[in-house]
Amino acid sequence: MRTYCSFIRCLRTSTISLTMVAVLLNTHLSPSFAQTAPATKRPNIIIMLADDMGYSDLGCYGSEIHTPNLDSLAQHGLRFTQFYNTGRCCPTRAALLTGLYQHQAGVGHMVGDHGLPSYQGYLNEHCVTIAEALRPAGYQTLMSGKWHVGSAADKWPRQRGFQRYFGCPTGGGFYFAETMRWRGRSLALDDAETPFPDEKYITDLFTDYAIQFVQQAHESDAPFFLYLAHIAPHWPLQAKPQDIEKYRDRYSAGWNAIRNARFEKQKQLGLISEPWSLSEVDSQAVQAGTN
Repeated sequence: MRTYCSFIRCLRTSTISLTMVAVLLNTHLSPSFAQTAPATKRPNIIIMLADDMGYSDLGCYGSEIHTPNLDSLAQHGLRFTQFYNTGRCCPTRAALLTGLYQHQAGVGHMVGDHGLPSYQGYLNEHCVTIAEALRPAGYQTLMSGKWHVGSAADKWPRQRGFQRYFGCPTGGGFYFAETMRWRGRSLALDDAETPFPDEKYITDLFTDYAIQFVQQAHESDAPFFLYLAHIAPHWPLQAKPQDIEKYRDRYSAGWNAIRNARFEKQKQLGLISEPWSLSEVDSQAVQAGTN
């Protein structure tokens, strides 16, 4: 969690507006926005995305996993109890970035082209990303992380409104340089491929560049929008040795025990009403030896 802590410290001079994000997802800003809201009054905006994370995987949502800095953000901000996604990586990203249903944006499934406009596998020209809306309004537009809504170079973030970009334009599923090469992925800095430092972990690397972009953005009077899109905890998750050791015995009680404990904590946190009950356990999971 070192990088998250560094990131939170870096943001202490910034204003994060979830209200503004909600507005952007439903209305496309025009350049006239810059005339109606002075630069000194406009908030800096940050969206952090976790890939394929379960509803109860954060401490502030009932998890036994230590996420203290994210829990702090929740404690001093808003914690939503109803949030919907598409159940898949690429479509969810397309909806988040454009405020449209994924089919309207052209990413109804993943990044393969199925010969239909709704399933072409990349953001179409009929939608506007948050970056494309904010940049003409005077915002600095920054992104670090996994893109995965357009694999070809002419569909990358810099072609969809982002001024600076570091990350993986295609799919994830890697956390170290060795697994990146094995999965045939690559990293990009702005419009060019860049190497993955052998000693780095991808979550740290994405966060380091996000911090760098924010620090550079503070040199200007213009507000910034940062989209930080992590691969973690997308399968196949690969953790640092020290984190594996930290949780080595945590799950020895079995899947059901963890599930029940999270459910009880969610009730204590007020995320789930007392009359609600857990759904039935999948019989195939029980036959497979789930405790």
